[in-house]
Amino acid sequence: MPPRSIWNGTITFGQVNVPIKLYSATESKTVHFHELHAKDKARIEHRRFCSKEKKEVPYEEVVKGYEVSGGRYVVLEKEEVAAADPSGGKLVELEHFVHAEEIDPAFYDRTYYVGAQKDAEDAYRLLLEALRRSERVGIGRFVFHNKEQLVALRALDDQLGLHTMRFADEVVSGRDLEIPKPSKQPGKREVEMAGRLVGTLETAFDPSGYRDTYRARVQKLIRQKAAGKEPEPPEEPEKAEAPDDLMAALEASLDG
Repeated sequence: MPPRSIWNGTITFGQVNVPIKLYSATESKTVHFHELHAKDKARIEHRRFCSKEKKEVPYEEVVKGYEVSGGRYVVLEKEEVAAADPSGGKLVELEHFVHAEEIDPAFYDRTYYVGAQKDAEDAYRLLLEALRRSERVGIGRFVFHNKEQLVALRALDDQLGLHTMRFADEVVSGRDLEIPKPSKQPGKREVEMAGRLVGTLETAFDPSGYRDTYRARVQKLIRQKAAGKEPEPPEEPEKAEAPDDLMAALEASLDG
């Protein structure tokens, strides 16, 4: 069964409109657990409960409110929230084009594949080729999941890819962190040996060569317990500490 699009809209640049479909490019593989009552292993239910009337509230009576002061809320209806986006949530306007290497990876969030809607293949191919040949990334924004998303549109092989991004005020500056400064700069020989160690571990990046080993171990534990076997407790890991002698640690690493 082919994947279903999760959003339909239009990308614009200049006077060119490209009707597109958005598809998820990633999926979570996290092991999900349900909350159970420890006594009888029954599922825990989370219900909507009114703190004032002390009773359960049906979904149709739930509204969204923003707290403007202690205990005082402003309620916005769905139509009022939707009115904040004049495009109706269906437009991605590319405002600028930049080099991809100018974007710090900290700004990237999620990735989506972009497909063409019916009869939009020519405009889609035009935008794809323009991005590929100019070696640029299109920067724009659109409202998605009730949030304005800053986006980067780029050529991915033979199709377009869209990355949602964080706005500047959503990225924490490293300058604000209390990180202790080194007492001295590393010596020339230490830097050279560290470079050699990096060189011994150098390889071409192959994402298929990396597996979620933690998830595999958790799934193994689940299978063991489901079969009535009690897994052996893991050994206590040794605490990893910075070496007292950097040169000795580098030499041991290279010898190993």
